[in-house]
Amino acid sequence: MTNFRVRPALADTPAYVPGKPPAPVEGVQSYKLSSNEHHMDPLPAALEAILGAARTPHLYPDPSAHDLTAALAAHHEVPYDNVVVSAGASEGLSALIGITAEAGTSVVFPWPSFEMYPQVVSFTGAEKIAVPLADEGRMDLPAMLQAIREDTRLVLLCSPNNPTGAVMGQAEFDTFMEQVPADVLVVLDEAYVDFAPGSEGAASIRANGAGLDAPVDSAVGLATYPNLAVLRTFSKAHGLAGLRVGYTLAQPGIIHEMRKSIAPFSVTAPAQAAAQASLAHLDEIAVRSKEVGVLRDELAARLREVGIPVPPSGGNFVWLPLGKRSQEFADACMAAGLAVRNLGAGVRVTVGPQEALDRLVDIARTFIGK
Repeated sequence: MTNFRVRPALADTPAYVPGKPPAPVEGVQSYKLSSNEHHMDPLPAALEAILGAARTPHLYPDPSAHDLTAALAAHHEVPYDNVVVSAGASEGLSALIGITAEAGTSVVFPWPSFEMYPQVVSFTGAEKIAVPLADEGRMDLPAMLQAIREDTRLVLLCSPNNPTGAVMGQAEFDTFMEQVPADVLVVLDEAYVDFAPGSEGAASIRANGAGLDAPVDSAVGLATYPNLAVLRTFSKAHGLAGLRVGYTLAQPGIIHEMRKSIAPFSVTAPAQAAAQASLAHLDEIAVRSKEVGVLRDELAARLREVGIPVPPSGGNFVWLPLGKRSQEFADACMAAGLAVRNLGAGVRVTVGPQEALDRLVDIARTFIGK
């Protein structure tokens, strides 16, 4: 209870609950598998860039992140004005919701998905329209189309979807976008897209129930649909979560409005330098992402052998649909020195070192045997 006046929307705004750290357990190494952090260190070039940029903490960072923005525009082969850098993809997400949603409007998103979606939408006073996922944790795009109303300002998509890992196909995406009203902004959250190539999640895509489809090509989408914005981050595959740097790709009109919402100086100089250095070594990032993907798919297969129906994932995590037993499993993991993420309908486990994954499978085997 507060003794000052707050916005009514706060009564319906859920607080973001971060992943728990692992509890110390005598005799074993504890591991945090609850926040989808990269278990490998950043690239040496990124670490060197951080040290170099950290020598001038008395100066503000470049508010426009000009050099990083230019590098991103060149990498994606888009004009400079089609890119805006933010403090993680989360700040970009908040800006996109903030420039579109307000009381009397609605926002459509899949559920379960990224926990910040309902939080940020609620804060604006807009109505949350959460559309349940389909089989294997996939977004139900036909149902999401049906959920769009006259007052809908924004639709959120997530591929690979966090926490289920499902990857969206190009054909289903195109079918969806062709039917979304042109004045409704669609945001495609691709925080985990670097882990998707070659994954089980990408291989499992089905278009209209027949044949294999290719994953969404967001570059083609941006060139085709003026009402599309794509979110990316350096927190996941690049291993720079602690620096908070992400970006949005969209038409200049959308980027212009976003700049009004993104705080000036929100991306520090070390973050800008590290992201630019990491971007210059994408071949190494791809190798590391593939290594994580191999561990992910092996973990999923081992958990299925134990008896847990883990769906194919294209992220750096797997989804255990344990329902009412989710907290019991999370507690068993914590007791063994592993922190995992209980999200109610299931448990999300981040890919970590092999020792941690072996221990997780042992816990799952005992858990299912009860």
